[in-house]
Amino acid sequence: MPRVIAIEDSQYVGLDDCTAAIAAAGFDPRDEDSLVHAALWLRRLGNNHTFLGDLLIEELASRHRQDVLGSAYGPQVIMLAPPNGQFFIRANLWPSLDEHMVRASGGASFVYGLPHDHNFDFLTLGYFGPGYWSDYYEVDYTAITGWRGEPVPSLRFIERSRLELGKILHYRAHLDVHAQHPADSLSVSLNVMHTSGAQGWLDQYRYDVDRGELGAILTPGPTEAFLKVAIGLGSDEALDLGHRFALRHPSDRLRLNAWDALAARETDVAAKDALWREAEGCGSRLVEVEARTRRAELVG
Repeated sequence: MPRVIAIEDSQYVGLDDCTAAIAAAGFDPRDEDSLVHAALWLRRLGNNHTFLGDLLIEELASRHRQDVLGSAYGPQVIMLAPPNGQFFIRANLWPSLDEHMVRASGGASFVYGLPHDHNFDFLTLGYFGPGYWSDYYEVDYTAITGWRGEPVPSLRFIERSRLELGKILHYRAHLDVHAQHPADSLSVSLNVMHTSGAQGWLDQYRYDVDRGELGAILTPGPTEAFLKVAIGLGSDEALDLGHRFALRHPSDRLRLNAWDALAARETDVAAKDALWREAEGCGSRLVEVEARTRRAELVG
């Protein structure tokens, strides 16, 4: 499960000071000193019990002068400090089952009950309320190929616990898996999220914990969308690029995306089958298994 980082510190700081302190030292979760330094400043920010409410009131009061809330990008997540190359800071809202927003939209809108890992490290602190619950698992990411329905024998349950007020956890990329459940009452967490240039090429997975299988890849990026649009438009250059990516790109996920885009252009079942048969022999285990599934789906 995520590592508990126990830091006792009574000092409290504002958001700007916290962001500046972490930025000055950098945030590299692989380095223990860097990790603890960021956790210390997250603790100090968490000790400030008024900053988030003050920020939200300020944003709401000035909204008539803006098109959108500059610090927010969703109903559950509030961007506090934008990405700066190594990290960003956000706040997450965790409503209870009694909240109207959950009853109206369902728990899936708040990622409740979705077992998943992360392709990045992050720190989280219980800032307000009793905290959301999680079922925690661990997994051996290096043993996973990534195809839907792949058995994951290394997936093992650790415990169910919650992010209590003041608790700091370090979620470890590709190791910690959790399924989050509603807080007993409205809660808020603060996160320091690690970012890197390689992150977009590292897969994040959803798991079927009942069957011990891989559910799906959760990290399609803009490259996949751009590639599908380009191949769909059908220029010679785009089709050539699509075939080259399908056969040789270092990312298996992008290779599969290219095959999907090429197959989507075919209207004849026999042509689709021939394309997926070619994909089966392209040298990627992920593409091979998914191509076999696509062929089976063609014949119903």
